Amino acid sequence: MKSARKVAKGAVSRRLSPGHFAFMRAVVQGINVQASWDRYLALEGEHEDLRKVKSTIGWIRGEFAAAARRHAKPGTARLVLLDAERIEDVPALPSLAAFAAERGLEDFTEAEQQLAFVEAYGPGTDFERRSRRSRLIRRQLEALRWLERLVAQDPGADDHVSAWFEPNLATRLEKAKLSTLADVAARINGIGARWWTVVPGVGETKAQRIVDWLRQHQGSTGLPIGGHVAVPRSQLHSTQLEQVTGKSTAVVPFEKFLIPAELDGSEGRLRAPLHQCLLEAKNDYEAIAAWLATKHDPNGTGKTATHRTYRKEAERLLLWAILEQGKALSSLTVEDVQAFKWFLVAPPARWCGPRHQQRWSPLWRPLEGPLGPVALRQAIVILRSLFAFLVSQNYLIGNALAGVSLPRETGRVLGSRRTFTFDQWDAIEKRLEAIALDDIGRRRARAVRWLYATGLRLSEMANAQCGDLRQVDYRLPNGKQDTGWLLTVVGKGSKLREVPVPVSLVEELQEDLDRNGLAADVTAESNQDVSVLMRFEEGTAQPWSMSGLAKGIKALLAQIAAELDPEDAKQLRKASTHWLRHTHGSHALNGRPGETGVPIQVVQNNLGHASIGTTSGYLTTERDLRLAAMRGFGTRRH
Repeated sequence: MKSARKVAKGAVSRRLSPGHFAFMRAVVQGINVQASWDRYLALEGEHEDLRKVKSTIGWIRGEFAAAARRHAKPGTARLVLLDAERIEDVPALPSLAAFAAERGLEDFTEAEQQLAFVEAYGPGTDFERRSRRSRLIRRQLEALRWLERLVAQDPGADDHVSAWFEPNLATRLEKAKLSTLADVAARINGIGARWWTVVPGVGETKAQRIVDWLRQHQGSTGLPIGGHVAVPRSQLHSTQLEQVTGKSTAVVPFEKFLIPAELDGSEGRLRAPLHQCLLEAKNDYEAIAAWLATKHDPNGTGKTATHRTYRKEAERLLLWAILEQGKALSSLTVEDVQAFKWFLVAPPARWCGPRHQQRWSPLWRPLEGPLGPVALRQAIVILRSLFAFLVSQNYLIGNALAGVSLPRETGRVLGSRRTFTFDQWDAIEKRLEAIALDDIGRRRARAVRWLYATGLRLSEMANAQCGDLRQVDYRLPNGKQDTGWLLTVVGKGSKLREVPVPVSLVEELQEDLDRNGLAADVTAESNQDVSVLMRFEEGTAQPWSMSGLAKGIKALLAQIAAELDPEDAKQLRKASTHWLRHTHGSHALNGRPGETGVPIQVVQNNLGHASIGTTSGYLTTERDLRLAAMRGFGTRRH
């Protein structure tokens, strides 16, 4: 077999595999074509599509003939184009051996027996035709064996999809940005059972045939398809997903990253004397893990949003140090980390991917794209704290990040480019009723309303439970008594705060609890551990994961965007869950035109800001007053 491979840069002509030759041998010998098609060429289409089967056989014969002509074998080219089935059948006659026994010709030569057979049944007999067909079949099979040795190839990982898949399928895969077999395998492994939903025009049956084909050719492509692909995501345990991507020295998550011994930092250039170190860590990986452990939830309920944010930044630096700079993290100098800063501003494509890819997926990447000034500033601040920790624990002798300047703050109003206008929010709210017609729609609509009304972070909303709600009596400014609801939230730094929740949202939640067979009272003992954004699987209430929540709201906003004018639609399609938090801060503080905003201390508490200065970043009313007051001052008077 030919083994030379080139990375595909565009569509290429189709190639012939051993499967094509096996199928044509079956065709030549008259073996059941449908069974052979399903065995060797199922990816081409349905065997019931006789036109497709016929055209494919014609294409293969044409490729065989072209290959023979390229090798100066015009006779072989003509031979492989012949169809043995076109030689007519005639009524069956006795075999030559039976004829010879019947006529007492056993001792005669075969040539004499054939002559007597022709004299008895006349020229052009079935015997002669059968002999011509058998000779043709034999010669064709010999030609196929010669051609297979000459031109058959096994698929390779970097082969373009058009080399192996029929044109319509290859075009659909390319439109989904799956140009090579490696791209297809990565998408399948990265998404799982329903990977085909992101490829328009490819259904479940065709998708399964692609999976089967890739598994059949794993030996030559080196592209394994994981067992998780055959199981719906909802039925997969986290331990099964963790096994999808193995540990390697590549662009993989922190927990999957294998650091070469010579770069693990055990002999790092900037390591402090070992006997002075206050950490048990023997290398850079363990030192980072020790720092991240300080960001865990002290209550032991899992990793906090702060932990995930800090891990992300440390992960990027560690991967870059090993894979791009070829240095241990504990050997990085000021010049190195300055180079890393510029790397984050212009990362290579192989480091970038969609945010929603989960850490078990082979499609996961540490970056979405270039970091803007705000994100870059946050990255440097967090990495400074990592190095400060390592210095304070006598693991490093100095903080290289301290020598890197921070990007200048923009001075823009907080969330100014990621906030819905009042008109946009009204358009969203108006359409939520039409969307909340089934369990999925109601859950998505409830999430949007709660995030806007409370200003909670994504992680805080995903973790909110009915048991966190409590009903309280309070006094209105006019002296009247009223009843409201407070939600206890564990925010950044494990700080507790209570956020007011509109009564209408709690009533809506209770209706949904009742609809799904649970007690219609959020304070009921049986509802204490039920998620506010619960989903139901086989009658059991399950929490909504952060990634699921983010994708669900993204889908809802895209659905609403389809009904809005182009400018508003563009904003909704760009939006994420965090836009609702920014919108809460902006709308609450500034109020609608003609209305008074919510006191800044209340909004600060809702958002969980440590500093009121951060919250004031949402204020635009004060800016508007300054502009109005100075309007006309200093202008030329005529």
